Amino acid sequence: MKIRGTLIGFTAILMWSLLALMTAASGKMPPFQLSAVTFAIGSLPGIILFILKPQRIAFLRQSPKVWLTGIGGLFGYHFLYFTALRNAPAVEAGLIAYLWPLFIVVGSALLPGERLRWYHVAGALAGLAGTVTIVSRNGLSLDDAYAVGYGAAFLCAFTWSGYSLLTRRFERVSTDVVTGFCLATSALSLVCHLALETTVWPQNGGEWLAVVGLGLLPVGAAFYAWDYGVKNGDIQIIGAASYAAPLLSTLILVASGFADADWRILVACLLITGGAVLAARDMLRAKRAETVLAE
Repeated sequence: MKIRGTLIGFTAILMWSLLALMTAASGKMPPFQLSAVTFAIGSLPGIILFILKPQRIAFLRQSPKVWLTGIGGLFGYHFLYFTALRNAPAVEAGLIAYLWPLFIVVGSALLPGERLRWYHVAGALAGLAGTVTIVSRNGLSLDDAYAVGYGAAFLCAFTWSGYSLLTRRFERVSTDVVTGFCLATSALSLVCHLALETTVWPQNGGEWLAVVGLGLLPVGAAFYAWDYGVKNGDIQIIGAASYAAPLLSTLILVASGFADADWRILVACLLITGGAVLAARDMLRAKRAETVLAE
């Protein structure tokens, strides 16, 4: 079950690696409007399931702390991330926001039944180094003038790692509840859009296709897979492996012609892959032992 949960968690990371490409292809829709539309789309699979199996609606009856954690995690992360990008350069803000995998790995030591070992931390740090290599390829500098943006980015990382770790404590809560989180996040994003942005709709079929793809995968199915993964998988391995997302995202952008190839990508690949393998040492040993016993 733990290996299965970990692998399902990995699928969320794979889907998030499509986020940059699909966002770039989605046109000029403002961030909160895009968030409102894509989270509404992301809730559709859950709504369809509720229609087909009405008895599952009962899973939405959860305590206030579950709802606060879920809505705070999904909406809070995106609100802080957009705030960071509005108030600081994208490279620096993105790097600070991507501290969340490291926070998950270190914070997992506080979870019942988990034990933090040196190779979990080393794997997460290797992934962080790989991410720095990727996002700083055009230069990196921190300026006091962007303190608000940097602060929002740090809170963004803290929010998502906190959500992921707290979700593990709600392991008895069905993943069906993510549908409610998506709907609430869509509604709150709509409020922010109406208050802060000018509405801009996609201009052609390709842009609409990208928006729908965002809603179905990185902003939809990925959150269901992540919820299941952190509840049932090895959260330390998933956290360390999450650093693969910016690498895969960059590789996809290069392959699609949205970015240029660079030697730093190879270095990042070695650091992130090596870090993920190191962090997954226990799981790989267990799998090897199962194979030997089966033989």
